Amino acid sequence: MLELQKEAFLRAGIRVLLLMLGLAGPLAAQEDNHSLYSINAVQVQEGPVLDGVLDDAVWSSGVLIDNFVQQEPDEGAPTSEHTEVRVLYDSETLYLGLRASDSAPLGVTATEMRRDSERILDEDNFQIILDTFMDSRSAYMFVTNPLGAQLDQQIANEGEGNRRNRQAGFGTSNINKDWDGVWHVAASQDANGWTAEIAIPMVTLRFPESEVQSWGLNLMRNIGRKNEQAFWAPIPKAYTLTRVSMAGSLTGLRTLNRGSDLRVTPFVTGGASRVTQAGQIDNSFQRDLGVDLKYGLTAGLNLDVTANTDFAQAEVDDEQVNLTRFPLFFPEKRDFFLENSGQFTVGGVNPGNRIVDLFFTRRIGLSDTGNVPILGGARLTGKVGRNDLAIMDVQTRGNELGLAGENFLVTRYSRNFLSRSRVGALFINKNQTGGISRHYNRTYAVDTSLSPHASLTITGLMAKTQTPGRTRGDMAGYVHAVWLDENYRIYSEYGDIQDDFNPEVGFLPRAGIRTSKTHFEFTPRPGRLGIREMSPMVNIIYTTDQQNRMVTRRMHYMMGTRFENGAYLNLWYNRWFERLDNTFSFRGVPLDPGDYSFGEFRASFMSNPARKVYYSLTYSPQTFYDGDRTDTSASVGVRFTDRFSTEASYGRNDVNLSNGSFQLDLASIKVDFALSPTMTLR
Repeated sequence: MLELQKEAFLRAGIRVLLLMLGLAGPLAAQEDNHSLYSINAVQVQEGPVLDGVLDDAVWSSGVLIDNFVQQEPDEGAPTSEHTEVRVLYDSETLYLGLRASDSAPLGVTATEMRRDSERILDEDNFQIILDTFMDSRSAYMFVTNPLGAQLDQQIANEGEGNRRNRQAGFGTSNINKDWDGVWHVAASQDANGWTAEIAIPMVTLRFPESEVQSWGLNLMRNIGRKNEQAFWAPIPKAYTLTRVSMAGSLTGLRTLNRGSDLRVTPFVTGGASRVTQAGQIDNSFQRDLGVDLKYGLTAGLNLDVTANTDFAQAEVDDEQVNLTRFPLFFPEKRDFFLENSGQFTVGGVNPGNRIVDLFFTRRIGLSDTGNVPILGGARLTGKVGRNDLAIMDVQTRGNELGLAGENFLVTRYSRNFLSRSRVGALFINKNQTGGISRHYNRTYAVDTSLSPHASLTITGLMAKTQTPGRTRGDMAGYVHAVWLDENYRIYSEYGDIQDDFNPEVGFLPRAGIRTSKTHFEFTPRPGRLGIREMSPMVNIIYTTDQQNRMVTRRMHYMMGTRFENGAYLNLWYNRWFERLDNTFSFRGVPLDPGDYSFGEFRASFMSNPARKVYYSLTYSPQTFYDGDRTDTSASVGVRFTDRFSTEASYGRNDVNLSNGSFQLDLASIKVDFALSPTMTLR
């Protein structure tokens, strides 16, 4: 019976997608924003002095953009607060000057000064996206606010997998939030609103080798207190600024000079320790040195070299509680692996149901037992015409825990065709260079992404691994089709991961499965009770082993509600089935083999995070395998000034199973003091 229900559900999803594919031809083609929203670049001999005040005479020669239109709340209407942007450039820098008028200047929300803080996106801010290769896929994104704070990101494949509603809580490897480019901002507030002067050096960007350049460009202003977003080149409500295929264009850029594109970063580390035991004194000293080098071979290709790499400056991971049977995904935060990291990405596109990522950089230099020293490495990434190239080679050395040195070679090529489609291949070789076993592991893959219509994208891959002693079945396949427009988000995906598929340099939560997911979601706008948008959804995940025996099923029902004041309410219920063939332990409490059915209810509320005092609450009572579980969490944040803020959070999991019980508590408090937009104490 369950098998019949599953097949009927999947057939319904496939029929809807096929119907929409059939409609793709007759639907009126979306107008080309590249031509409808186009400005000709104005070159000057010398740019303005950045002081946050638009009083330099040179700004008057810049091209004016003042026709911003709303995406939210009233799509297509002019922005409620007048917005002007001037654009100009010299041979080495692109300049943008913003005048963000505001009829209630005291209502401007600006309390976040920390670099790359996501809170910047919740307050008043101004966003820029540059598609320097005009490929409608990749881009650089720059964000600032009335305090001159900076947030920057690299975008690959239009941020595929990203959700417009950030409260969904899922990230995507196609948006590199940890990339830090070199650019400059000065901002100020006055009686008419706020202004900002932005300078983006050409050396920060990659672009084609041509005398005359045309780039994709889009601009967005967020008015925090109104929860209003306004764009220069309009983007429908289903998408965000990362939809670079809908950007306007900046044309006529000439004789650009990236200067000397060489950055060398040497480093020295040192330390000492003294241990006294049983009258014996042991003094030890630690010292090390190394260097990172970044060099632009061409305007489109970048070479990174590292020797005796030090990752001491990398940001630590956020604490997570894992009450599943499978590993959690932690994003990469080490600088050497970040720039153009999206070019190496091959895998599932749904971060909420991560089936496989064939290349996961945290497999290099990190292990369950700690850090593995990196002797050195080199990486070449970039674009040549419609071709994306990415090559990396890294060598580690053994450590005191007995891990042998290893060499990692990763090569990735993809070719863009049509307006938003691509095809590519990936090869990964991991080879042990020390010890006796000389173990190796290899991954081969081909992948494609097809976009026959602006709202329809089909993604797929085929992969094979090669590991000594694992030959029963070492193949994997995956396909994902999604329809996304202003009213609907509908997708189906299917993955087949054979028992011995073993991408040791990738992220694979579960092998030996066949898994499918079908998802229906629409976004009604009641226009009453202070509700801006609702997102009722239903989806099913159905997973079998390689013998087609059901091992997991999840039925998910959710109602998300976004309010006009920026608050968000989320209610969901999950109905689970799990089959355990072997004993499994949660925190030392064993679960016996068998079939388990249980249900999970969850209610969460988040106030508008742009307010000076904000909070969130979550309550989730549920049955859990052969027992029950209750999850509760709360957080509160206060922005005392534009430099000083604090946030406290607490979460608790109470789990009661037939073989025992346990509780997990996770508390944190963060205090931030911003000395400037580039320096923060935490």
